[in-house]
Amino acid sequence: MDKKIIVTEDGSNTIFVPSLNEHYHSTHGAIQESMHVFIKSGLREVAKSEISIFELGFGTGLNAFLTAIESEKLMIKVNYSSIEKYPLDSRITASLNYSEFFSHDRKTLFSKIHDCDWNQRVDISDNFNIIKIKADIKEYYPEDNYDLIFFDAFGPDKQADMWSNEIIYKIALSCNKGGLFITYSSRGELKRQLKACNFSVDHIPGPPGKREITRATRL
Repeated sequence: MDKKIIVTEDGSNTIFVPSLNEHYHSTHGAIQESMHVFIKSGLREVAKSEISIFELGFGTGLNAFLTAIESEKLMIKVNYSSIEKYPLDSRITASLNYSEFFSHDRKTLFSKIHDCDWNQRVDISDNFNIIKIKADIKEYYPEDNYDLIFFDAFGPDKQADMWSNEIIYKIALSCNKGGLFITYSSRGELKRQLKACNFSVDHIPGPPGKREITRATRL
C-alpha cells in the first residue's frame, strides 16, 4: 500500500493510506488521540505494579512509545505484546517526529522499539519490554491473559473483517477479569460484542474530533 506521512493538527505525524482513504491516527492530533484513548483512558486506569498489554495494530509504534514513557512515570513494569501483519518500512518510521515532543533521550527509546527484532521479546528499558508479533490476527491466538487490550485496527468501514465476532471475541476473551478493553471506536455493534464476552461497557468522552470512545471491563 502507498503511504504518505502527513502532519496532524497537534504537529505530530500520522500516515495516510490513499488506497484505503484512511489515516493511522486522527488528523486532529496523532499524539493527542493516542494519549487520550490509550494512556489516559486505558493505562492510567489499571492499578497494578506490573501489567500485560496486548495491542492489535502496532502501526507506527506510537502507542508502544507512549506506554514506554508512561511506565517510567507510573513506576510500573509493562509487558507489551503487539501484532502487525504489515510492518512499516524503517525509512518511514525513522521519519516520524514523535520523539521531538519529548526530551532528547526519547529519540533513542523510539528507535529501540522499532529496531528490535520481530517475534522476540526484548527489554527496552527497566520498566518496559515488548514482543512485536508479525502475523495475521485471523490466524493468531493470544497466548497470555492480559490486563489491558489496545484495539487499534483501521476503522470498521475500511477493514470490516478486523471487527468481526471472531476477532473481537478471541481478543476480548484473552483479557483478565477486571482487565480493560479500550478502543477509539464507539460503534454499537462493538459494544454488543463486548457485552456478549461478559464485559461492562463504559461511555467515555473522546479526544477532539471524536464524541465518544469505548472502554470495557471484563467481569
